[in-house]
Amino acid sequence: MRFRIQHVRYMPSSLEEGILYVSKEFETAAHLCACGCKQKVRTPLGPTEWTLSESKRGPSLYPSIGNWQLPCKSHYIINKGDVVWARQWSKEEIDRGRAREKDRRDSYYKNRRKTVTEVFLTWLYKKKHSQ
Repeated sequence: MRFRIQHVRYMPSSLEEGILYVSKEFETAAHLCACGCKQKVRTPLGPTEWTLSESKRGPSLYPSIGNWQLPCKSHYIINKGDVVWARQWSKEEIDRGRAREKDRRDSYYKNRRKTVTEVFLTWLYKKKHSQ
């Protein structure tokens, strides 16, 4: 199976096989599972989530896509449009992977400098809720 990219603003209600739908505005991607089970797979894009790159050969998503919540439990990478199958993970590996993701997110947001707008909105929220 191969994927090609289709840029959209909003995700369509029905997806086609072999198309990776990408909304840059909403920082998300979606596709039908590469195994053929027809389940929708959503991947948020961003510094603590998946990263998307595009080439003439096709799109790439990193890290791998582990559909642990789906009955198929498929695990693969989309690399330049090609599906590269990865091995199944055990429940313990899935739990460790999820913990690493949480740690990565927590570390990113803890160490990220806030914009002036974020600082002001935080101050405003605290002021409003402390009264």
